[in-house]
Amino acid sequence: MDDRANAEAATLRLGRGSLYVAAPVYDRYFRGVTAVVLLRDDDALLVMPVRHAASGGYLLKLRNAAGDRVVNAMDFFREHGVRGDDDRTLTAEWSSQHAALRAEGAFEGAN
Repeated sequence: MDDRANAEAATLRLGRGSLYVAAPVYDRYFRGVTAVVLLRDDDALLVMPVRHAASGGYLLKLRNAAGDRVVNAMDFFREHGVRGDDDRTLTAEWSSQHAALRAEGAFEGAN
């Protein structure tokens, strides 16, 4: 059984067209993964790990020595109506159905 499904909610930060992933969240959901696919599902953001670099997606870049990561995806967020100056915290939970971290309400008020 996937222990991610039983985990507490994760916190992600959206700011300036980038998605910031704290080291503990990365370790729990994306350990060893270098890229993610971002998808919009109604008002939810899905962050799906990509196991093979050839599969594409956005790079999970190392942000600092603490192991925090950042996904630079201004094009994705702009395309889905999220302004570049939007800075907020998202609460996400693992969705076994989608095999992704799912942040409900990430696109509320977006086009």
